[in-house]
Amino acid sequence: MALTDEAIVKIKGMITSGELGPGDRLPKEADLAARLGLSRNSLREAVKALTLVNVLDVRHGDGTYVTSLDSAHLLDALNFMVDLHRDDSVLQFFEVRRLLEPGVAALAATRINRQQVTDLRLLCSDLTPDAEVEELVANDLQFHRGIAEATGNMVVCSLLDGISGATQRARIWRGVTQAGAVERTLSEHAAILDAIEAGDAEAARAWMTAHIAGVETWLRKAP
Repeated sequence: MALTDEAIVKIKGMITSGELGPGDRLPKEADLAARLGLSRNSLREAVKALTLVNVLDVRHGDGTYVTSLDSAHLLDALNFMVDLHRDDSVLQFFEVRRLLEPGVAALAATRINRQQVTDLRLLCSDLTPDAEVEELVANDLQFHRGIAEATGNMVVCSLLDGISGATQRARIWRGVTQAGAVERTLSEHAAILDAIEAGDAEAARAWMTAHIAGVETWLRKAP
């Protein structure tokens, strides 16, 4: 194991064991290096790496702290990676959405509250058949985000935020090139929401599967 990797593992161990918790300040560099049996250079590189993935926060003149470790903060690193994806990998992101989002819709059907249903209904009504493509995609992103929020699971929200961003350009292209894209989206959103409001988890799962798979199938056939 490279020395920097060893340093990362040891710091991670201090956090997972509870020795260091969210918001805690790390010991001084020299003290921590000696305690972990590492060189200060290896420790410094490990701290840089853990800062990049939002595990540590270096405050110049103050010290190095463990971040809040909340899921949204940690998953920012995933969003950064997704932003760098190549267009030829977009189908892989659709496959991930097809694996995740039907389950999210099913869970939302068991947890959604009346206000969240009302908000999603209003969101659906905001979109008209003559909407511009940009409106369609923005509305679609908000709709899927709203369903994720209805689960009450912030890890799910953070994951889907990142993955949905990676498929945004494909959805814009579909809206431009496929006849009836707005009407189809409106119809599918209504069916998904009807199932969620009725508390029918399996129907919500089925409608969401069809919704995601429809875009994926179109993309596979697109020139």
